[in-house]
Amino acid sequence: MSLVDTHLHFDAPEFAADTAQRWARAQAAGVVHAIVPAVSCSTFDRAIAVADQFGLDVALGLHPLYLDRHEDEHLAVLENYLSQGKAIAVGECGLDFYVPGLDPARQEALLLAQLKLARRFDLPVILHVRRSQDRVLKCLRQVRVRGGLVHAFNGSVQQAEAFIDLGFCLGFGGAMTYQGSQRIRRLAATLPLSALVLETDGPDMAPEWAQGQPNDPENLPRIAAVLAELRGLPLDAVAHATYQNVCRVVPALCLGR
Repeated sequence: MSLVDTHLHFDAPEFAADTAQRWARAQAAGVVHAIVPAVSCSTFDRAIAVADQFGLDVALGLHPLYLDRHEDEHLAVLENYLSQGKAIAVGECGLDFYVPGLDPARQEALLLAQLKLARRFDLPVILHVRRSQDRVLKCLRQVRVRGGLVHAFNGSVQQAEAFIDLGFCLGFGGAMTYQGSQRIRRLAATLPLSALVLETDGPDMAPEWAQGQPNDPENLPRIAAVLAELRGLPLDAVAHATYQNVCRVVPALCLGR
């Protein structure tokens, strides 16, 4: 079984004391690779260092939740890192219309600028889409990119189909493990398997069995097992399909593997 954690903030402080032990346990459980998405210029170097240490891949972006950290010149910093081949994707970037106090217009301008960088460097995008699916889709139609990953998808079937048509796969993780998350579980069970990828969002979005704890990459096989159960498929089939899906939309991840 070969699983890829498509969204692991392994540079987070919660993992700093025992990163090596956590990754060793994840590998023993069947996790073969992960994408570490940075969220601001101040985290780029740390994310790259952690990814390099464990043979992982990094994505670089300016996250909407950290809008107060981002300066206009940070786009030039991001462009410089991308020009050096430091990342396999642009992100985590996107729009967040759930948290109050985040200027929607500035968020959208920042997203559009990052989409233009992704298009320039022909890179996929890792999207944060929180109560903003339609607006993000509008941005994607305005600035076409090669596709990528929609982190923690929580939209409608119609929105899912729109993202898929634009070349994106949809991430499912801890939220899917809760019995009460009926809509997310229904999406995970019924959307095309060819459009799904797995993620932890560690240390955030812990699954049902790890509430109150940092979400560890070791949880990914159990998350995969939930998806397999929801779809009535063997775990190996889900692992194989989701691995092939991430290789398709983030091809640099699987080159040489």
